[in-house]
Amino acid sequence: MIRCSRWLMCGVFGAALVCGLGEAVAQAPRMTKVDPPNWWAEMPKAMLLVQGENLSGARFHVSDARVRVEKTKISANGHWAQLWLSASPVKAETVTITAQANGGTTTLPFTFAARRKSDDGFAGFSSKDVMYLIMTDRFADGDATNNGVGYDRAKPRGWHGGDLRGIAQQLDYLQDLGVTTVWITPVYQNHEDQSYHGYGATDMYAVDEHFGTLEDFKALAAALHKRGMKLVLDTVPNHVGPAHVWVEDSPEPDWFHGTKGNHREAQGDFKPLTDPHAPWLTQRDVTEGWFANVLPDLNQENRAVAQYLTQNAVWWIEQAGLDGLRLDTFPYVGREFWKGFHAEIHGLYPRVTTVGEVFNTDATITSAFAGGVTRNGVDTGLDTPFDYPGYFGLRDVLLHGAPMSKLAEVWRLDALYPHPERLVPFEGNHDTPRFLSEAGATPAKLKLAFAILATMRGMPQIYSGDEIAMRGEEDPDNRRDFPGGFVGGAENAFVNGSRTAEQREMHDWVKGLLDLRRAHDVLQTGEQQVLQTGVDTMVYVRGRNLRWGCASGDGEGRVLVVVNKGDKAEMLDLPMSHTAIAECRKTSAFWGAEGAVEIKGDMLHVVVSPGSVEIIGVN
Repeated sequence: MIRCSRWLMCGVFGAALVCGLGEAVAQAPRMTKVDPPNWWAEMPKAMLLVQGENLSGARFHVSDARVRVEKTKISANGHWAQLWLSASPVKAETVTITAQANGGTTTLPFTFAARRKSDDGFAGFSSKDVMYLIMTDRFADGDATNNGVGYDRAKPRGWHGGDLRGIAQQLDYLQDLGVTTVWITPVYQNHEDQSYHGYGATDMYAVDEHFGTLEDFKALAAALHKRGMKLVLDTVPNHVGPAHVWVEDSPEPDWFHGTKGNHREAQGDFKPLTDPHAPWLTQRDVTEGWFANVLPDLNQENRAVAQYLTQNAVWWIEQAGLDGLRLDTFPYVGREFWKGFHAEIHGLYPRVTTVGEVFNTDATITSAFAGGVTRNGVDTGLDTPFDYPGYFGLRDVLLHGAPMSKLAEVWRLDALYPHPERLVPFEGNHDTPRFLSEAGATPAKLKLAFAILATMRGMPQIYSGDEIAMRGEEDPDNRRDFPGGFVGGAENAFVNGSRTAEQREMHDWVKGLLDLRRAHDVLQTGEQQVLQTGVDTMVYVRGRNLRWGCASGDGEGRVLVVVNKGDKAEMLDLPMSHTAIAECRKTSAFWGAEGAVEIKGDMLHVVVSPGSVEIIGVN
């Protein structure tokens, strides 16, 4: 009990002291956390989300009068206050945020830091790059002291110890392989036993302790940039984790689509979103459902939620000089949000690149979400989606009996994309079974997949471990620990002399292809023309001014790629007139057998062995 006066005794009730005669004594407001935890000078004006207690009725102001609180919105229970600022300062400074109410006054320091220089990161990625996907927890344990709660490598869905320092310690391996861009899964705080993957945030402004610290994150980015490499961070504006404080205590009643006890489950059929005749009934569960019926779906139609999420992406970019963002569950978020999101990101960082996850086989659907496409609503601004149609086509032709012409059919639909050269093709990722664990897969077929991936249009993405022939079925089996990254493993695939024969063979194959790609600019940025397809074979060309053949005079020549997935040798006769190789007269074997190709008059003759690829310079 607390004495209110000489005569009355008071008890604590809710947010006030309630006295015997009905008199209430208000308690002082408390500010315990603010998101973002800092901001930057010369940045767009921010919305600060303050968490605390007894905030109802509080009046807020900032010590710098030039950065006044333009608008305040406080939750009914007094736990949250939105402070919409009028501006950011022109120079770095630390200000004081003051909350004043009848019960007293409290203050909190808030820093506006100096922005990074425009050339300190922020490089973006393009088809010149090679992207390598790392699931941080499963790659390498560089600091055993942060393994913490939930660490148990015997559990497929437990925390295994991989961290940011572990990635930094293996940059020699990645660079030697030919990787130029590292994509890491989210580093958000995920305070749940099975949230090793990072996609169930409990604090979007904190690095999870299992992964290390914010300084470790910034150090990884700096180490990559020092090598001329790039960092792409996985970002999740669609949802948070079920243990996030907002789930039980939201800043606004409509902070989420639905509630923990009353919500709809997300459905993954994106076709209604691209159908101008589809009713809202068939679309709402894509953009308003809870993913896997578990992950709370954020309501980006709420202005404060949209501001919070956009600021969050800016915060991570500026902290580390990020070069790009991978945007998770892209179609599950409304197009209007993406429009504003990309306007902000590209306005601040013109070179930073975004790639979106649109998990679908159909290019007519995938392309609908690319920036520059407005046939299904507003422009999302997305730099590129991942090439999921290409992924499915690649596996279908190599593993599921489809003719090689099916992959050519996928490429035919490149006309649907404003920038097909930006697409990110891949043969696998952390959401798909490993290639070698599919029925009928062999190392030889995986080699063909890598050969196509390294020579086709776009920027190839490799899932860590595929380059050493790792196996793994559906999640979580496809997320096994990288051999050599953890204490106690018998193998160390990071070191050439410690790899198994199979690991070494696949690694050297991939490295050789990436070396070839780096040596020939047309394999990175050239146009693509398909010359011939069959059941088991396909021939395509990379180069410039392909319409005019070798007479174009560009001096770079062409690269001819001949793939034979069949079990017998093929002798192919290719007419050269009116193709990308018209009037070409010289050939060089870049990859494959010497003497496999011969030019006779207006015909090019190629012999390609079973289950193999020939990569040939033509000029």
